[in-house]
Amino acid sequence: MEVWDEVRVQVLRYKLLSMLRLLALSAILCSRASAGDDPPTIDEAVQHLYDFDFPSTHEILDRYITVHPQDPLPYAFRSSAYLFSELDRLGILESEFLIDDQRIVEKRKPTVPDGATRTQFLKALNDTQARADVALRANPADCSALFAMSIAQGVATDYMALVEKHQISSLSPARRSNDYAQRLLKLDPSFYDAYLTAGFSEYMVGSLPFFIRWFVHFDNVSGSKDRGKQSLELVARQGRYFRPFAKILLGIISLREKKPKDAQRLLVDLAHEYPANPLFRKELAKLNSKLGLAAN
Repeated sequence: MEVWDEVRVQVLRYKLLSMLRLLALSAILCSRASAGDDPPTIDEAVQHLYDFDFPSTHEILDRYITVHPQDPLPYAFRSSAYLFSELDRLGILESEFLIDDQRIVEKRKPTVPDGATRTQFLKALNDTQARADVALRANPADCSALFAMSIAQGVATDYMALVEKHQISSLSPARRSNDYAQRLLKLDPSFYDAYLTAGFSEYMVGSLPFFIRWFVHFDNVSGSKDRGKQSLELVARQGRYFRPFAKILLGIISLREKKPKDAQRLLVDLAHEYPANPLFRKELAKLNSKLGLAAN
């Protein structure tokens, strides 16, 4: 594999894994709703997003935005819904894309981006940034605005890499997403969920060949795979919002490191916790088949 093909493999793998952060968004809102911090309508919208019911997601977000037009968070979730509708349409949600380097590096585009969805997606990103900028000018320590921007920059990364096939260019929003997460950690080192972005970045940069690391730099990231996994394990134990997502990433890492039983244990937990999610069930069934186990 040529050097720049290897760069594309590693960058796109980063994007494919970061794309899965969106699968944990419903868990974020469920946790908040149980604490009485957010209106139920946001929780309901993200639950529909988690179920890939995009029309209902947008309908509920529209109602929420009518009441809270200056809150950047629903616009970030709206951009997430547009991203996921495209990923679902293109069929880029299978585990094989995460573990098969040849499929990752393939340059052929299966189809073209939907123009109307792209326009709506970009508007949602702009709406998020406009409102988050206002909030952060008033209070640079506004954690909700920082969180919204971390989401928005993350989905911008994924759209550029997965839909538009601009893997190298997508590193810019990826760095910005990491920067917002790092700012959250500086504000509150006990904000365990923020260690997910830091840990994931550590592991992915540590997975790159040494000479490629010169091209992939993230602030406060040294490239230690062990440190990255330790951070993800911390989130899987103590995270309030990203605990399920940390398990997802640890499961993918286990598959790439040829530890299928570790991945199976994590998928069993996720499938039990989110029985309506078809992706967890499908991936668990495939893994059970490979391990020669009967379906649960």
